[in-house]
Amino acid sequence: MIKIGLGWDLHRLAPGRRFLLGGVEIPSEKGEYGHSDGDVLSHAIADAVLGAAALGDIGELFPPGDPAFKDADSLSLLKNVCEKACASGWRIVNLDCVVVCEKPKVLPWRDRIRASLAKVLDIPVESVFVKGKTGEGLGEIGAGNAVEATAAVLLERINKEGSCCG
Repeated sequence: MIKIGLGWDLHRLAPGRRFLLGGVEIPSEKGEYGHSDGDVLSHAIADAVLGAAALGDIGELFPPGDPAFKDADSLSLLKNVCEKACASGWRIVNLDCVVVCEKPKVLPWRDRIRASLAKVLDIPVESVFVKGKTGEGLGEIGAGNAVEATAAVLLERINKEGSCCG
């Protein structure tokens, strides 16, 4: 059996914050504002995995008002989500993502982002892709005040004793 999941997230950008995508810090004048470290891409992927496995959503597992998740490492949260999916008998087959922001540009960082995500999800880097788009100057994203990420994931049923999320 296979299942497809879709995840989406949006964060405001603020001066003095780190700009993180898939655990990779990218030099920028502004970074994601959020209760955790704000890694919008990791959040979208987590929601995609949770949705495909019918295990809830990121806000349910890691409530934004909970002090335990203040400044949390989003890659650690994503790893936790992957482990939950694995424990429920699912393995990630592939992941396709889109990040929308005016700047910084995603392309120069894409290979590092893909490698970071592949490592935490314990899948081949060839099974992860990330595309960068701009807001074409429109709306909050186009004005450089926000970043958005969408992720689609394919899960397949595994033997519950199988290996995943190394």
